[in-house]
Formats: sequence, structure tokens, C-alpha cells
Amino acid sequence: MSAMAGIYFHIPFCKRICSYCDFYRTALLKEVPQVVDKMCEEVQKRADYLHGEKLTTRYFGGGTPSLLSLPQLEKLLDVTARNFDCSAVEETTLEANPDDLTEAYLRGLKQLGIDRLSLGIQSFDDDALRLMNRRHTAAEAVAAVKRAQDAGFENLTIDLIFGVPGFGGQKLEQSIRTALSLGVQHISAYLLTIEPNTRFGKMAEKGLLKEISDEEAEAEYLLMHNTLTAAGMEHYEVSNYALPSFRARHNSHYWDSTPYLGIGPAAHSYDGRSRQWNVSSVVRYLAGEEPESELLTDEELYEEFLMTRLRTAEGFTREEFAVRFGQKRLEKLERATRPLFDEGLLRQSDNRLHIPPEKLLLSDRVIGSLFDL
Repeated sequence: MSAMAGIYFHIPFCKRICSYCDFYRTALLKEVPQVVDKMCEEVQKRADYLHGEKLTTRYFGGGTPSLLSLPQLEKLLDVTARNFDCSAVEETTLEANPDDLTEAYLRGLKQLGIDRLSLGIQSFDDDALRLMNRRHTAAEAVAAVKRAQDAGFENLTIDLIFGVPGFGGQKLEQSIRTALSLGVQHISAYLLTIEPNTRFGKMAEKGLLKEISDEEAEAEYLLMHNTLTAAGMEHYEVSNYALPSFRARHNSHYWDSTPYLGIGPAAHSYDGRSRQWNVSSVVRYLAGEEPESELLTDEELYEEFLMTRLRTAEGFTREEFAVRFGQKRLEKLERATRPLFDEGLLRQSDNRLHIPPEKLLLSDRVIGSLFDL
């Protein structure tokens, strides 16, 4: 096991529920103080989960972590510093909504040691933002990025969503160009999936929203890929682009099997061999319901390895694979990958097996075909 780990704080609160969101979240903002206190207790209770590994990343995700006050964030960071070795921390990220980022709040975040902001912007098109039920306008999003830069943040990432019906082509290109013009270091670009229990899901049922075709999705994906890589960003994971040396370090833990501890309602943890997850309910979390866990079988570890490594531009080496899963399985893998090489869906460079970045949209198909070997 590698001598590093991450900690993730799940803040499941939102002032407004976005049309596409299928994550566990709640608008019960009056519960925030109690949940923060319970999360502090959980940090203490699970202090041995990472077996003494040093933390290298801390991440506040959600929901909307920027709804937390500075003292609440400080509380969580303090209890973490008391229970874990934070001397090697190299990245502390807060996901934020643009309209929460006042000058005073940004200054406070900086003083707390938060050095990376992930802004949930999703689009720079006001009509798309209204459709998605976002609580900011394009102009407010641009202003928030500039305020963050003025406050001294030099590691910013913007979330964009593509595949929104009616907002491809030129409209999408305009959004990407606006994001690039702001000089951010990282962009995450997610393909919209219309989930049943969301506002978009209900609209689709009634015929008010039609999911885009696979061909359109591929065209929008390539527009994103080509525009961002032409601007000097590396496409290093299915949904992630970064300027050199600005990859998301915490998220990279998920793709390279680094252990991480998840704190808060619905948070997940992984220690290299088993998974653990907290209950997806603020009420039951506050009542002290224990997390559930499962020990991963060898087969699940194999599938997990493929699912995480082949999402990245680097993929994996044959040697690394053989050490983990044996020579016999490597031989089976080599037989199974031949047709994928012929189709251009897999490539080998510098002895690494990987999906070409422009084909990463098809990664689920490639990975699925390598299960059950």
C-alpha cells in the first residue's frame, strides 16, 4: 500500500436542487451545524482507518460545501489535523457555487489553507443554466472566477456539463472558450446522463426533454477534447483536463487505488482491500447509524483495477498487471485485447496499455469486454 492517503468530507446540503442531480443531497439547511459536529466526531472515531498513512489531500465535496461557514470548515480541518498526520498535505480542495464566493469568504478560505477551488459552473449560457436550475448567471460565474483569482487562488477548476439537449455545437463551444479565456488550471467536463429520479428524468418521461443521440454525444465530447487539448490542457482522465502539473491530486487517488477516508452522510471510504459507506440520510447519520462495508473479492479488485486505470490516459503496464493478477491472467488479457487494438480502442505507448483520450467516451464498453477473463 502506498504511503499516502486522502480524506473526503461530504457536505450534502444544497439551497436549490439542480435538474440533473442524482447524488444524495438535502435542502434541510437547519441541520448543517449538527451534521458538522457529527462529522467531527466521525473523524475522531475513524482515526485509525488509514493505518497511520500520511494525508496528502483533503477534499470538501457535495452538495454545496461553500454553504459551510469559515468556522465550520475550520472545525473540520482542526479535528483532522489532531487525528491524522497532515504534514504531507499538498492539496486542499473546496467545491463551491459561484454565488457563495464573496471576497471575505475567499480571503478566509485562503487563511484556512484551502488552496484549490472547484467551481460548479456547468455552462456559461444563461438559458442552459436556467434549464439546469442553477442559482447563478454566466456573468456571476465569470465574476466569481475573477474574485477567486484576485484573492490569490492559483489552482482553480471549473465543472462544465455537455450533452444538454439544445446546447451543443456553437453554444457549447462558446462555453468552453469562455472557460479557457478565464485562465483556469483545470476543467472537468461531464456528459449529462438523465437519471429517473431527477427533474430532467421527469421531463424526459413527459416528452419535454429528449436525451441527445450517441452520435451527438460523441461529437460534443470530441469538441470538448479537441478545443481543450489545443489550448494546452492534457486530457488525463475521461472527464478531466489540466494544464501541466495541475491534475486533481485528490481525484487521482480514486483512479490509482490510493486509500481514502470519507466523512459525512453518504460518504464512501476505501482502504485498499475493502469499501465502506455511510448511510445516505442526514437523519439516520445524526442518529449514529454505523457505516456498511464489504471486503472486495479478488475478482472485484480485478474489475476495479480495470475500471479505474482504463479511465486514465496512462492506463497501466503489463508488469504492474502481472504482479497484481498473475502471468496467466495477463495472457488472457492479451488475447482479449487484440480486437480492441484492431479497432483503435486500445493503444500501447511506453509499454502502457491505455485507451486513446479521444476514445475515452467508450471506456465502459472497452472495460466491460475485459471482465470475466
